[in-house]
Amino acid sequence: MIIYLPGIPDRTAKPRNSGLTMVMDKGLSVREAEDLMSVGSDYIDYLKLGFGTSVFTPGVKDKVRIYESAGVMTYVGGTLFEAFVIRDMFDEYLDLIDKLGIKTVEVSDGSFEMDQELKKGYINRLSEDYYVLSEVGSKKKDVVYRPEEWVEMMVSELEAGSKKVIAEARESGTTGIYNSDGSINTVLIDKLSGEVGFDRIIWEAPLKSQQAWFIKQFGANVNLGNISPAEIIALESLRNGLRGDTFFQFLQGK
Repeated sequence: MIIYLPGIPDRTAKPRNSGLTMVMDKGLSVREAEDLMSVGSDYIDYLKLGFGTSVFTPGVKDKVRIYESAGVMTYVGGTLFEAFVIRDMFDEYLDLIDKLGIKTVEVSDGSFEMDQELKKGYINRLSEDYYVLSEVGSKKKDVVYRPEEWVEMMVSELEAGSKKVIAEARESGTTGIYNSDGSINTVLIDKLSGEVGFDRIIWEAPLKSQQAWFIKQFGANVNLGNISPAEIIALESLRNGLRGDTFFQFLQGK
């Protein structure tokens, strides 16, 4: 049931280019995947089978089918892509995703540093046959990029064929675009949003405080990622000002 209240923002509808939500599945069962789609398919645009979990999850092909049939673009985590690439097994990676029935891929270099030209080469090659998302930023706290480097990498990867670029934060929300305590690196985010583009970035925001900050900063139709399956309806409430953290965000004159 959907009710209409004055001041509720206009949310984009699927298929959409902004207001995207990426959910991370870290090992849901087939039944849990069915349950998730029964309540969240209208709100989920991308479903990431986190890091290497797709290798160990029983019924993973069935889950891909469930998600894709519900209109949710599904892909394996970038860490798995990196695990194949570092072993010179790119063709085997292609075999894996084809067997899973996946047409969306994530290209990342968060676990090991990859030459940027090599990474763009993978993006360009994959973009010929797949819908490509690329992730920028390291999972390692001791690897820090200057804001100018973030911009350069994001822009060049979009030019190479990525449909969207993902701003790294890990599932903990304590690295990449965030400080070690989970607080927002506002200088970095301001530069990225201004020079890369609002619609072209998916901000990983696993914590409610981070999600609320982005919604207050950019509005209901900001692209957010690394959302827990259990939080998909809660996030939609947050986007629409129907949760305490954003309650006054869309009330005119209040």
